[in-house]
Amino acid sequence: MLASVMMMAGALSSVAQSRYGVIGGMTFSTSKFKEINRASMTQWHAGLTYKLDLPLGFSVQPSLVYHVKGAKLNVPQAGDPGQVSDFNIRMGFVELPVSLQWGPDLLVFRPFLDVTPYIGYALNNQLSGAGLSSQTNSWTGLNRFEYGLGVGIGLELWRFQVIGRYNWSFGSLADAAEDMQDGFGPYVRQAFSASNFRGITLSLAFLFGGGK
Repeated sequence: MLASVMMMAGALSSVAQSRYGVIGGMTFSTSKFKEINRASMTQWHAGLTYKLDLPLGFSVQPSLVYHVKGAKLNVPQAGDPGQVSDFNIRMGFVELPVSLQWGPDLLVFRPFLDVTPYIGYALNNQLSGAGLSSQTNSWTGLNRFEYGLGVGIGLELWRFQVIGRYNWSFGSLADAAEDMQDGFGPYVRQAFSASNFRGITLSLAFLFGGGK
């Protein structure tokens, strides 16, 4: 029994291969709102990544990134839906996404499917709106913790890796427990009472180490 376990461990170690590297790219984020006009906001993400290849085409790739997200909104005014106000929000998160990948190694390149759960914590923000002074790092009525799931496809060529992914953030960005009557509070509550950021990320990674 012990010999079998040692043989399996040896086989796994001979197949498994690890790499580390840098990752970054563009983020096209928005959110899901009802009765609110919205547009995507192009932002960015960058950080470090580590990839562990496993047998049968599987791999796991955690990363630690700084990720800026945002949304451009036209929010109807409370009590007067005919009047709308511009409201823009940007937030910078430190995120830990863990990419679970599967794809065949075709020697020259490797296409793969990607499923990525993630968690994050907001470090900074910027809020601006028509008729209101811009605010930086104002957390009134905002949840700083986020969690979600990304699904996408990728292509690995030599040490380069390209991943396109659609990301859903779960939970509410608005903190319903707080009293949000002043400043940007009503906009936050109306726009994010049951939603959070979501959108597309395009990432490019360069990996070091390994045998290729």
